[in-house]
Amino acid sequence: MSYSSAISACGRGEQWERALALLGEMWKAKLEPGVVSYSAAISACGKGEQWERALVLLSEMWKAKLEPGVVSYSIAISACGKGEQWERALALLSEMREAKLKPDVMSYSAAISACGKGEQWQRALALLGEMWKAKLEPGVVCYSAGISACGKGEQWQRALALLSEMREARLEPNVSPTVLELVLVRKAGSGSGPCRCSATCGRRSWCRT
Repeated sequence: MSYSSAISACGRGEQWERALALLGEMWKAKLEPGVVSYSAAISACGKGEQWERALVLLSEMWKAKLEPGVVSYSIAISACGKGEQWERALALLSEMREAKLKPDVMSYSAAISACGKGEQWQRALALLGEMWKAKLEPGVVCYSAGISACGKGEQWQRALALLSEMREARLEPNVSPTVLELVLVRKAGSGSGPCRCSATCGRRSWCRT
């Protein structure tokens, strides 16, 4: 088994400490870890809710001139989301663009999930809008995170509109039963107020004035 495979296995088993130990072993053996090995280690840290270590690894990649790609950044964004660090997640998304990397569905899903956990409904919807402008179709994770964020922010009209859009796309929401129940029982007249997302929202049905 290669080091990269072993590190990935540690991640799946939520053994982030062992994953980092293996990465260290590679350096000691003068086997320079590549992008795959680092990405696997970042993922292991994310699953172990070690977002700070995940960011350190991402920084190490740049120092080693490995140039993290979309996958590496997406995994790091996910790690920040799991650690409820939505601001850092969005900072990484911006860093991707500065590095001339185009965020994909995985990147946006991770960032929207981070915003959802941080109850940042406006930012979550802005990111959904950005996806549509980039011609990236949101999946279950993106929509569910948006619904959850809107529900926590008592933006019932927007949450209902997102739920309706999901069903039209034949997607089943994956949100907590409590949030989903609250969304379903609220009437559209609850009053969601004017749109404050951003110009990138696209003014879809869940983002109207």
